[in-house]
Amino acid sequence: MKRAVKLIASLLVTVLFLWWAFRDTDWSTQLASLRSANYAWLAPYLLCLVGIHVARTLRWGCLLSGLERVPFRKLNEASGIGFMMLLVLPFRLGEFARPFLIAQRSSIRRSAAMTSVVLERIVDGLFVAASMRVLLFFVPNETPEVRYVKLGSWLMFAVFGGGLAFLLFGLWQQERTVRLVRSTVGRFAPALADKVADVVDTFVGAMRQLPGGRQVALFFVYTVVYWGVNGFGMMLLANAFDCSTVAPGATCQPMNLSLFQAYVVLCVLVVGVMIPAAPGMMGTFQAACKVGLSLFLPAAVVNASGLAYANVLWFAQTAQQIIFGLVLMSLGHMSFRDIAGKLDKEGQAAAPSA
Repeated sequence: MKRAVKLIASLLVTVLFLWWAFRDTDWSTQLASLRSANYAWLAPYLLCLVGIHVARTLRWGCLLSGLERVPFRKLNEASGIGFMMLLVLPFRLGEFARPFLIAQRSSIRRSAAMTSVVLERIVDGLFVAASMRVLLFFVPNETPEVRYVKLGSWLMFAVFGGGLAFLLFGLWQQERTVRLVRSTVGRFAPALADKVADVVDTFVGAMRQLPGGRQVALFFVYTVVYWGVNGFGMMLLANAFDCSTVAPGATCQPMNLSLFQAYVVLCVLVVGVMIPAAPGMMGTFQAACKVGLSLFLPAAVVNASGLAYANVLWFAQTAQQIIFGLVLMSLGHMSFRDIAGKLDKEGQAAAPSA
C-alpha cells in the first residue's frame, strides 16, 4: 500500500512538472525545432557520455580501493548496470544496485560499498552547489528565475554540507555519534533509533577504510573530469539547435549555449532532478532545463528550441544508460527481473532505517 501511494505521488510530481514545463509551449514551433535539428551533433555528445561513464566508474574504483582493488571489468559491470537500475527502478531502489553488484564481484561488503556511494553523493552535491554559487555571480539578476536558483544552491549546501559534517563528526567521535542518535531519535521511536544507530555505526566504520592520499586525489580529479565533460557535452549538443541547416522560409528559433551557460544549466538541472519523481526523471528534467535556459534565453526560444533541446538531452542520457546497462547485463548473463527482485527485498529491509 505504501509503495502504491509513493508511486502515485511520484507520477503526480512528474505530471505536474511536465505541465509546468510545457504549459507555454508552441507545439508547432517545437516540433519544427525537432525536425530541423542537426542530429550529427549527437555523435560527439554520445562520446562525451561514454567519457562521463568511464570517469564515474574509475572514480568509484578510487573510493573502493581502500577496501579492495577491483578490476575495471567487474567495476564497469557493477557501475553500468547500477546506473541503469537507478534510472529505471522506482522508489530509489537503484541506489542499492551498485553496492549489491560489487559485493557479488568482490569481497567488499555491501554496507562498505554503500558508504562509498553516499560519499560520492555528498561530494557531488557540494561540488555542484559551490560551482553554482560561483557561476551565479556572473549571471544578471534581472531574470526572476535567479532567486529560485540561488535558493536551490543554498538548499544543496544545507543538505550535503550537513551530511558531510555529520559523517565527519561520526568519524571523529563514533561512539558519541551513536549515543546521540539513540538519545534523540530514541525518545520518539526506540526501535527506529536502534536501526539508525546500527547504520551509522556501520557507515562510520567503513569510512575508516578510505583509500590513501593518491587515490583520494584521483577521486577528485575524476570528479572534475566527470562534471567538466558533462557541461562541455551539453554545450556541444546545443549546436544541434542553431538552425544552421534549416531550409529557407522554415520556422526555427535558433539556440546557442556558451560553455559558461552550459555549466549553469547543468547545475540547475542537478538541483531539479533531486526532486523525487517517476523513474527516468521525466518532468523534473525538462522543467529544470527550462529554468536554467531561462536565465539566458528569451521565453520564445526556451519554449521552442529550448525544450526541444531538453527532450533530446534527456533522451540521449536515458538511452545511453539503459543501453549500457542492458549490454553489460547480457554479457554477464544476468536477469533484470532477478536483480530487481533482490533489490526490492533489500529496499524493504532498509526502509525502516532509511
